[in-house]
Amino acid sequence: MATHNELGKEGEEAAAAYLEEHGYTIRHRDWHAGKKDLDIVAEKEGTLVIVEVKTRRDRRFGSPEEAVDNRKIRHIIASTDAYIKHFKTDLPVRFDILTVTGTKPPFHIAHIEDAFFPPIWN
Repeated sequence: MATHNELGKEGEEAAAAYLEEHGYTIRHRDWHAGKKDLDIVAEKEGTLVIVEVKTRRDRRFGSPEEAVDNRKIRHIIASTDAYIKHFKTDLPVRFDILTVTGTKPPFHIAHIEDAFFPPIWN
């Protein structure tokens, strides 16, 4: 496995552990349905929390959350819609970004709650 893939996997492990330590229940990790995918689907206090995890070695090329652009947001929204329909979920939804920075544990983790809202498409 490529080094960046290993770092990404370690970052998602750290992200899931962080969320559990902060009272979230992990429903799914790396959920897929065809080309739709979500990093972490969690629940806390009756809210479905969709968490996009961005892992980077450092911030030399910008902050990890900057990688969540409009195209990525549209993909996350479409994937969330598929998830909700598949599991017949009727909970309010929140979209978070969890950034993981470093080359090995312990990583620096930043949690951005309500990182974005679903856009309105015409």
